[in-house]
Amino acid sequence: MPSERRRLLGALSMCAILMTSRSGAGDLHASFTPVLPGVALQFPRDYGSHPDFGVEWWYLTGWLNTDQAKPLGFQITFFRSRVGEASDNPSAFTARQLLIAHCAISDPARGHLWQDQRIRRAGMELADASVGDTRVWIDDWRLERSGDQYRAAIVADEFALQLTLTITQPDLLNGANGFSQKGPAPLSASYYYSQPQLRVNGQVVRAGRGTQVSGIAWLDHEWSSQYLDAQASGWDWMGLNMSDGGAVMAFRIRDHQGNTLWASATLRDAMGHTQTLNADQIGFVPRRTWRSPRTGVTYPVSWQVRVGSHSYELAPLMVDQENDTRMSTGAIYWEGAVLVTEGGQQNGRGYLELTGYDKPMTLR
Repeated sequence: MPSERRRLLGALSMCAILMTSRSGAGDLHASFTPVLPGVALQFPRDYGSHPDFGVEWWYLTGWLNTDQAKPLGFQITFFRSRVGEASDNPSAFTARQLLIAHCAISDPARGHLWQDQRIRRAGMELADASVGDTRVWIDDWRLERSGDQYRAAIVADEFALQLTLTITQPDLLNGANGFSQKGPAPLSASYYYSQPQLRVNGQVVRAGRGTQVSGIAWLDHEWSSQYLDAQASGWDWMGLNMSDGGAVMAFRIRDHQGNTLWASATLRDAMGHTQTLNADQIGFVPRRTWRSPRTGVTYPVSWQVRVGSHSYELAPLMVDQENDTRMSTGAIYWEGAVLVTEGGQQNGRGYLELTGYDKPMTLR
C-alpha cells in the first residue's frame, strides 16, 4: 500500500538523518541561534522560515461546518528541524534541515481521527520552508501565504483538504512582544505569534467523498533553539476563537511530577485590547480523563481553565483525538477540537493540545 511504503521510507529517512545529526561532535545547541528578549518581530519576514534556529512550526487548527451542517475539526502542522551543521559537505543529499508534516481531521461520525504524517529532508524542491514569507511544503502537502490569505493543500491516502484561510485580525504577539518564555532557564523560550479568527472556506474529502466546508481557524508560528527546560515533561495548550471576535492563547509547561513549571497567556478582547498574563493568573484544572484503547495513554480531555478574571470550561468535540506520530516526530499526543463555555454559556470554539502524557517530550 502507498501509505505503508511512505511510512517505511519515512522511518528510513529519520534513521539516516539521526545518524547524520549524531555524527558530529559537541553540543548542537551551541551552533543554533538563541532566542533572546528584546528582538522585534518584523513582518512579512517573520512569517517565513528561520533556518538558523533549531526547531520551528506552523500550526493550523480550526472548526469546520460541512454543507450538511456537520462539525469537523482539523489540524495541519509543518515542522522544520535543523539536524546538524555539515557545512563542509556540498552534497545535495546532506541532511541540514528536516521537514515534517502532520494532518488530522476530527470527525464525530467516525469517532477517531483521520490522520497522516510525512517526513522529508529539505532540498531538491521535494520539501522545504522558504525564508521571507510562509511557504512550506512536503511533496503535495503545502501551506503558503499570499496577501491576506493562506492556502493549505493536503492529499493523503484516505482524505484530503483544500482550504483558503483569510486573515481578519492583526498578528497576536505572545509573551513580551513575541518573546515567549517557556521555563525558568533564560534560553528556554521561543519567538511566537498567533493569527486567530482566520476565516476558512474550501473542501474536505473523506474516503473519496467530498464536501464543501466553511469555518474559523487559528495559526501559531513558533521558532526556538532550546524550547523546553530540563525540568519539563510536556505541556497543555489552548487556542480559542471566541464568539465575539476575541481570542485566548494559554499554555502551561508541566514538570516531571505533573505540576505547573511555567505558564503564560495572551488575551485579546472584542475591542482589540490585548493582555499578557503570567503563571499566577492562570490555572489548569482537569475535569475528565480518557484512556486510549490503542496506546494505553490517559489524557485529561475536559478542563476548567482560569485566565485572569475568566473561567473557561473546555469540552471535546469527541474524546478520541489522539495523534500517533511515532513514524515522524516520535511523539504520541492529544490534539483536539473543543467547545468553550463561560458562565454556562457557549461562547467559543478552539483547540486543545496535550503532550508528554506517555513519556517526557524532548525538543531541542
